[in-house]
Amino acid sequence: MTTPIDVPTTTARFRSYRWTTVVSKLALVLLGARYPYLSLAVFVAPELWLVYSVLIPNTSGLVPVKRAFAATGREVWLTIDDGPDPETTPALLDSLDSHGAKAVFFVIGEKVRRHPELARLIAQRGHELGNHTQSHPLAFFWCAGGARTAREIDGCCDAILEATQVRPRFFRSPAGIKNLFLCGVLARRGLAFLGWSSRARELGYASPERPLRRLVRGVKPGAILLTHDSGPNAKVRAEVIRGLLAFLSAEGYRCVLPPAGDGGTRR
Repeated sequence: MTTPIDVPTTTARFRSYRWTTVVSKLALVLLGARYPYLSLAVFVAPELWLVYSVLIPNTSGLVPVKRAFAATGREVWLTIDDGPDPETTPALLDSLDSHGAKAVFFVIGEKVRRHPELARLIAQRGHELGNHTQSHPLAFFWCAGGARTAREIDGCCDAILEATQVRPRFFRSPAGIKNLFLCGVLARRGLAFLGWSSRARELGYASPERPLRRLVRGVKPGAILLTHDSGPNAKVRAEVIRGLLAFLSAEGYRCVLPPAGDGGTRR
């Protein structure tokens, strides 16, 4: 299988980080006495780059992240995280059907295990399922080791495969967080990291107006839009998706699925 992750490029970046780290430590020794502020800046620069690459969503320092696609017209990719959920997913599928919209559902493996019929329903209605980890470990995914990272990804892949007989081709981590082992784990499994162009960030809002305004500001041909199914603020999240679908239809946009082979490209 051709892997969509650019391993040589990412490995070269990490090697550059290691060499920069060595140089920064030497700089502390050689410049510290005469140029203390300069040496401090050189010393912390590699660590700041690493923290930025791990914790800041949508960055490609450690893992190539696809944030947009080459549209052929007024097309977007709608992505929906954190499902499936029997309280919200069926109604959401009806809303998508009413607009003729397709979406990539980034599902959590544990939820798929509990509700395999919903995963099958998503696929039967013409949508795609992506890997959103087995347990959604938001608090510690950034520091997970290679074995834990592999278990999170494999558990979700296996749950999707068993429920739908289709292996996912896209991955999105909780909140877009990366770790030092993620690139290799994804590459060995042929998974591409799908980011986003615009997201609603609905958490903490009692009404959908502000998250929806934030989301539609990023709508343009080739945009990847991030929304959520279930979880905290489930009602607001559903209203954001309904409002987004109405906006896209009024503006002449189509929600389409990534074509075969598109996981190997990135922008």
